[in-house]
Amino acid sequence: MNYNRAQFLCSYGISSQIPPSDRIEIAFAGRSNVGKSTAINKIFSRKNLARVSAVPGKTATINFYGVENIHFVDLPGYGYAKVAKTEKHRWSELIEGYFAQDRNLYLVMQLVDMRHPATALDVQMVDFLITNEIPFIVLLTKSDKLNKTQRTERLRLIREELPCGDQLTIIPFSGETGEGVDEVHAIIEEIALQECTSNESIEK
Repeated sequence: MNYNRAQFLCSYGISSQIPPSDRIEIAFAGRSNVGKSTAINKIFSRKNLARVSAVPGKTATINFYGVENIHFVDLPGYGYAKVAKTEKHRWSELIEGYFAQDRNLYLVMQLVDMRHPATALDVQMVDFLITNEIPFIVLLTKSDKLNKTQRTERLRLIREELPCGDQLTIIPFSGETGEGVDEVHAIIEEIALQECTSNESIEK
């Protein structure tokens, strides 16, 4: 897969605007300022595919990107306190509305800041994914900010903090060093291969 050929497709401000799925989707979820835009840019080897902001809560829309036979969906960050209640409600409607639709969602990449304990909303999100049987992996962002001892301790603790933590696929990830990118690429390509194999079986 040629990742640097990824293209921005469209943004949607309310869930009812989102068109039906016409290909497989992989979504990115996480709290505000967890590093979703930076992770997306690193995965696709592009500096400005997703706009990075120092201001938490900047992504207020669902943004769709496309590469070959996959749509990548950047969901609004949750948990930022310094916005109006009406805006929080709209973000919540976007996220919940997206998951409530009948979409061809193959995987959610749930981003959690590796430097800090998982927040209550992180735990709630993982619980939601498990309850609704939505496949997901956990990307621990900003892994480069920790030393070896801190990393080992956070990897141990995160499995205690998240529901079913000992059963989760957890990948330390850095938008600076590229740690975790190869693992993410391998997962994406496995999904793309599964879809191709499935389509070939249907055609036969």
